Amino acid sequence: MKKLYAGALLASAASVAHAQNSVTLYGVVDDGIAYQSDVAGSTGSGRTVSLEAGNLSGNRWGLRGIEDLGGGLSTVFRLESGFNVNSGKTSQGGRIFGRTAMVGLTDTAYGSLSVGRQYDPVIDLVQPLTADDSMGSVFATPGDMDNYDNSYRTNNSIKYTSPDLMGLRAAAMYAFGGVAGQIAAGQTYAAAIAYHHGPLGVAAGYFHANSNGGTVATSDALNPNASTFAIASEAITGGFVAANSLQIVRAAASYALGTVTLGASYSNVRYQNYVDAAGNEATTAFNTGQAYATWQMTPAALLGAGYSYTKGHGNGVSAAYNQFSLGVDYALSKRTDVYALGAYQKSSGRTIDASTGALVDAVASVSDYGNDATGNRQGLFLIGMRHRF
Repeated sequence: MKKLYAGALLASAASVAHAQNSVTLYGVVDDGIAYQSDVAGSTGSGRTVSLEAGNLSGNRWGLRGIEDLGGGLSTVFRLESGFNVNSGKTSQGGRIFGRTAMVGLTDTAYGSLSVGRQYDPVIDLVQPLTADDSMGSVFATPGDMDNYDNSYRTNNSIKYTSPDLMGLRAAAMYAFGGVAGQIAAGQTYAAAIAYHHGPLGVAAGYFHANSNGGTVATSDALNPNASTFAIASEAITGGFVAANSLQIVRAAASYALGTVTLGASYSNVRYQNYVDAAGNEATTAFNTGQAYATWQMTPAALLGAGYSYTKGHGNGVSAAYNQFSLGVDYALSKRTDVYALGAYQKSSGRTIDASTGALVDAVASVSDYGNDATGNRQGLFLIGMRHRF
């Protein structure tokens, strides 16, 4: 009888778990018309009008699923593909599931453990407190060097995220480089912590990625052989992505005052041991401070304004980037919204040329659009629509 009773319990549990299984197809289509005051082109330079995709959210489609295993434990997976809505091409270097490809376990009491190609813990816990979370790419750091706009993912990674403990959450990740005889080559590791209490949110994180002589890296941010997706701006970060290591420290905070949210963030980015024009190994660091405010003017209308200042130093680099950003987003429904976004950037100082490794005058390149200017000023204005399904 005990065997029969146990068998009945197992069958009942399996039936309940099966009933709670789900697989969801989802996605985002986001596109707009953009005007830019100065863009360097192969056949000419100057003002441009073009379609720019993924302004509030990156274009994507994906599958996510969950299987209830009972006792608060579930299996989860996510497969997410990025694409350019204007060309139909796959993004993230042509990967089918270049945005995310992961499988794992999640437990209501002990947190979650996942493996695959994933976002790092700094993105998971720090990014939600930034203007990028609500106002999109025009508020991003120049060249997205600190991954403010989630440009980079990490391959071969294993990540643990804790449950919410009275507003406190933590996460840690390690990615295996897979280089025979060189454990550290290509590896990535990161950790972050966040605390939320009422209207206050604070978070901080650390990210470190290694490459193997600039050729093997689990992080997209250190991969010069895949520049079509890894380099957000050739003029700003192109001279550094062959570094032997990348270190990012980020912190952010936000506070909601009724319908107004105020936020600030800081990042330190260090490109370590890259080869300069003289053949020597060099290190360059960039510090960025950002502040923003958003106002939920009506249930449908959100306004935002922000300012960021980025300053580089090391190996003769003195580049500085001042950027002002504005945006308004209006919801037509729960799934469809329209928006108008704008940004202006002024650069100064000197930086490393991506082609020659020599010092050159820094040029402007708003946020992480990658449309580098010919001079030290660039303006961007766009209007668009986003639909989520």
